[in-house]
Amino acid sequence: MVDFVGRGQELATLERELGKVAAAVGSQRPGRCLMLRGRRRVGKSRLVETFVERCGAPYLYYAATGASPREDLARLARDAQASTLPLASVVASARPDTWDAAFDVLAAVLPHDRPSVLVMDEVPYLMDEAAAFEGMLQRAWDRVLEAKPVLLVLIGSDLSMMEALDSYGRPFHQRGREMVLGPLNPAEVGAMLGLDAAEAFDAALVTGGLPLVCAEWPHGAGVWDFLAAALADPVSALLVSAERSLAAEFPPQAQARMVLSAVGSGERTFSNIGRAAGGIGAAPLNRSLALLTHKRVVAGELPVSLRPSKDRRYRVADSYLRFWLRYLGPALDEIERGRGDLTLERIQRDWTSWRGRAVEPLVREALSRVLPDDALPSAPVIGGYWTRTNDVEIDLVGADRGPVAKELRFVGSVKWLESSPFDRHDLAALHVHRAVLTDQPLPVVAVSRSGTDCAGLDAAYGPADLLAAWRV
Repeated sequence: MVDFVGRGQELATLERELGKVAAAVGSQRPGRCLMLRGRRRVGKSRLVETFVERCGAPYLYYAATGASPREDLARLARDAQASTLPLASVVASARPDTWDAAFDVLAAVLPHDRPSVLVMDEVPYLMDEAAAFEGMLQRAWDRVLEAKPVLLVLIGSDLSMMEALDSYGRPFHQRGREMVLGPLNPAEVGAMLGLDAAEAFDAALVTGGLPLVCAEWPHGAGVWDFLAAALADPVSALLVSAERSLAAEFPPQAQARMVLSAVGSGERTFSNIGRAAGGIGAAPLNRSLALLTHKRVVAGELPVSLRPSKDRRYRVADSYLRFWLRYLGPALDEIERGRGDLTLERIQRDWTSWRGRAVEPLVREALSRVLPDDALPSAPVIGGYWTRTNDVEIDLVGADRGPVAKELRFVGSVKWLESSPFDRHDLAALHVHRAVLTDQPLPVVAVSRSGTDCAGLDAAYGPADLLAAWRV
């Protein structure tokens, strides 16, 4: 078992919520509910398991399977046997046959004089279109559970369904606090794997910060050593995690999977995605892209400028999935035949150009965390700018709002190459492109993996500067 790394802020949030329950023992409604959501394999279950093991409060950890209502209730009885609740054996012996009955039994066994934790994992498996489970959960919470000093933690991987659980008009609306768990950030990845700042970003792009994939990365190893080992193992987490997640999230939506593969292959515009997806029509393509963006798998972005634009570009939101769709998914047959070396050669040939674009969302997130600083003002929105023909493309545009800004605050370029610093030619190109965007003398910024080699910049950032954004 790999040591639990990072997640200090998230653990502190869980501890604060349990502390509020403890402080309210003896009051009329001391119970609190936390709804934890995040993409599959980001470590939601491991986080909560670590929390309940460390917190010292009695707990019951239940994980739904989605097999059938009867099996899910039987699983509750089995999970109760491993619980540290003093009276958990009552749940196991009662074997409730409805969730109404199950919640009544749970309320009866929860301590009334000290805090406890009740965890329900994979809640979307229990939800249906009729919202029957949600209604029973709401009634149980309002009638009996909230009256106990319990921290109820609801966990789910389907982001849209977990959001729906708390949405207006649904039975459980405003009864819990939402918490979103993302992947390990680049600083946590670097600390876990023993890498320097530049290598930490490489690892974050390949693994997406998924703890399960990071756990297979040898401590201190470079990206090529890791990939060589992972591609020689057809059951490595790097290869199988994406397929399992996609199969779970899009089992009936074959068309959405096809569109996602087109986006992941590198296509960014609506028309190009349609062609890459086999000539799919505009209406079904719109539906598929709407589904993918609703599930937060794909991000649709517009250029940030002073004028409105319809030139939307799409990208896979998760960097691990972006890497997998581009290089690994199409090569699975090859890898299973023992020729992962051929896959590795293709990655190496394309790595510089793929990485240069893939790192841009991380750069924008890092800048949004550190600004304002001594060189640049605050920028509530940091995006990019492009024209339909791509003859002008600016990697970084800071603005007061987006995509249509009232005020632009800076422009910048990302140059993410080894042994090739940002130089005067790059600066001259940035000035030319800035003139197309605005006639204002906006500050210019360079983000470079290998430093800068020119005068005239208002600000410059390297890998260590960016990584520090997640350590604040």
